[in-house]
Amino acid sequence: MRTEHDWNCQDPEQRKVWAAATSEALRVLEGKWKTVIICQLFAAHGPLRFSELERRVDGVNQKMLIQQLKELEKDGIIVRTGYPEVPPRVEYNLSKLGLALGPAMEALIDWALLRRAGMNGD
Repeated sequence: MRTEHDWNCQDPEQRKVWAAATSEALRVLEGKWKTVIICQLFAAHGPLRFSELERRVDGVNQKMLIQQLKELEKDGIIVRTGYPEVPPRVEYNLSKLGLALGPAMEALIDWALLRRAGMNGD
């Protein structure tokens, strides 16, 4: 669902809705590791096992990765699939809601690179 916004909106109630929606989105994504996890899942183009995610998310400890994955699952951003095998196999993938973050993640990356270039005097 892509909508255009009239950023010159004179309706104070609409501006409150935008502020609340932005705050809600940032709450879901807050934390040092969530955006890194999401980027790794986008880059994988498919499910990743826990051990692979742990390798790809440089610097995260196992406890923190588990916590962040649980929160992302609770918020509907990722899907956890467990397989009844020995040893147990668990995979993580982006949900439809997580995949919908693609344009926003691209925009954030572009903004961060633009900001970085500006900080270097460009």
